[in-house]
Amino acid sequence: MPADVSTPDEPSSTTVADHNVTGVDVSAARRALDQVDREPGAAKPDPIVVADGIKRQFGGLTAVDVEHVEIQRGVITALIGPNGAGKTTFFNVLTGFDRPNTGTWSFNGQGLNKVPAYKVSRMGMVRTFQLTKVLSKLTVIENMRVGATGQRGEGLLSAMFAPLWRSQEDEVTAKADGLLERFLLSKKREDFAGSLSGGQRKLLEMARALMAEPELVMLDEPMAGVNPALKQSLLGHVKSLRDEGRTVLFVEHDMDMVRDISDWVIVMAQGQIVAEGPPDTVMSDQRVIDAYLGSHHDQDLSEDVEATILAEAQAEVDADAQHRKEKKS
Repeated sequence: MPADVSTPDEPSSTTVADHNVTGVDVSAARRALDQVDREPGAAKPDPIVVADGIKRQFGGLTAVDVEHVEIQRGVITALIGPNGAGKTTFFNVLTGFDRPNTGTWSFNGQGLNKVPAYKVSRMGMVRTFQLTKVLSKLTVIENMRVGATGQRGEGLLSAMFAPLWRSQEDEVTAKADGLLERFLLSKKREDFAGSLSGGQRKLLEMARALMAEPELVMLDEPMAGVNPALKQSLLGHVKSLRDEGRTVLFVEHDMDMVRDISDWVIVMAQGQIVAEGPPDTVMSDQRVIDAYLGSHHDQDLSEDVEATILAEAQAEVDADAQHRKEKKS
């Protein structure tokens, strides 16, 4: 895929065929979503991830309570919801970084219960983080090499014999350089990763994820902290993942981004899936509006109720001021 980030919304069949690395018919996968019910937990024609009865509790708090959800293969799915909805916790469970209290989930039909995160990644399901996890004291190219799997030189004994792994390392380096060029990071090749800007770290983390040749790429708030100049570049790269036949699942609060690149949207609120569907359909769903704004946001308030709300708010302000005054004295 060239470094140009102006990837079209509807790539031609020639473009997809030229760069498809998974063999997934992306156009067919997107069209198949037209027949999917617009209801929470809707069955998908070709799900790559299926989760049932996932519940994650922290003491008395239930952070995730997902009855059933499926992620369609070969498309971009957005996972949205208000702060505290349980999106990142659900991400952590799916990728092996956390363990649920109950539930089962699978990737390509293979159960992931009790599978550690590093093995999940080797299976082809990789993720990035809201707070980037680059190795700050390694250079950019070294960070990229770390992302490759199955390296012969990683063993204690084999590392002592360079002829056993040198040619493979050259291949890994060539692949890393190609990805750095694609993600416009070639000029930063020998810089320490810790010297990169927030947006450049996001690009590096996404590029490093591709070193493992994943089928499913999971992005946790890829636009968080990214300046506008790099935002369009990241958008183009996310679209290019789909053009290659990869599946993308991402958490995001930027609704413009969600509308722009997602084929399907899943909405979480209070740990549960409350709505699913295409972006335009979901954005106008009353359940989604209620989840973000409150179920009674559109009801008229009487003068008495409004006065009570204002009085309670003023009482909180006064109590806070009194507390600060007492603390100073």
